[in-house]
Amino acid sequence: MAARIAVVDPLPMFRQGTAAVLSAAGHTVETPRDVRTWLRRASTSLVLLSVLTEDDWDLLALVADPTRSHLVIAVLEDESGVPGVKAVRAGARSVLPRNFDAETLKLTVEVTASGRSVLPAEATAALATGPTPDSALFPTADQLSWLRHLVAGDTVAQLADRVGYSERAMFRMLQSLYSQLGVRNRIEAILHAQASGWL
Repeated sequence: MAARIAVVDPLPMFRQGTAAVLSAAGHTVETPRDVRTWLRRASTSLVLLSVLTEDDWDLLALVADPTRSHLVIAVLEDESGVPGVKAVRAGARSVLPRNFDAETLKLTVEVTASGRSVLPAEATAALATGPTPDSALFPTADQLSWLRHLVAGDTVAQLADRVGYSERAMFRMLQSLYSQLGVRNRIEAILHAQASGWL
C-alpha cells in the first residue's frame, strides 16, 4: 500500500536517505520545512517525525491529532521504556529507533499505514503493566539525558558546560528534578531512575 509520507528530521542526510528508501518502496515522500502546513494540505498521510528535543515532543503532540486522518511514527534515540510510552501517549501510532535499517523502516511504514502499530517490546510491556506515566512525575528526555551523564560520572559543572547552562542554573534544575522525582539528591535520583527502568 503506497502512502504519502512526510519525513521530519533536523539532519538533511537522514531525511534524504529515509526519503530514498521509502520512495524506492513506492511511497510519495516529501521533506517539508513546516510539517503543520504540509498536514493542512494533505488529506491522508503519514509523518515520520524524529523526536530529539523538548520542542520535538511539543510538535509530536500537535501533529499526532487523533481527529485527523494522518498517522505519526515517532523516531526516538531511545525508543524503549519511558520514551516509547511517552511517544504513544503523545499520539504516535508507531515508534522506531533512530538507528533503524531499511527493512525495519519499510515494514513499520507498511504496518502503520494499514492501521496497526509497531512498538518496541519494552514500551509495550510498560504500557501494559508498568506505572502510568504522569507528565508531572516523569522526567523529560532532557532530564533523562542529565541523569545519564550523572551516571557516567559528570560533575554538575561538567553537565552544565555540556548542555549550555551556567553551573548555578544547572544546580537549580537538578534540584527541581530531584524534587519532582521525590528524592533528595543525585544518588537517590540515579537509583530511582534505574529502579524505574529509565536508564
